[in-house]
Amino acid sequence: MEKIIIPTVSVLAIGTDFAAKQMQANANEVMLLHHANLESILFIYEGECILQMNDEELLLKPGEAVVIPPLIKHQIKAVKDYKGIHFMPKDIKFEFFKNV
Repeated sequence: MEKIIIPTVSVLAIGTDFAAKQMQANANEVMLLHHANLESILFIYEGECILQMNDEELLLKPGEAVVIPPLIKHQIKAVKDYKGIHFMPKDIKFEFFKNV
């Protein structure tokens, strides 16, 4: 059974305009549905996850990255325990929604 979570996040680096944050979750965990006001990039370096965005599911494996456009609702499902790096503008703002 899937468990709805906010993934474990740790800051790796912060610059003048951008931040890099490590995200991780365990298999069968699902991140809350959300969107952000600015574009960001998610890079997976361990495990596997599914990014649900625009009524599509994209399986992400180690070494793969995806650009997440602004204001597009999306969520991540961990297929296997995964770790990724989320590259984002420092002033990005997230809005979370109830999963249906």
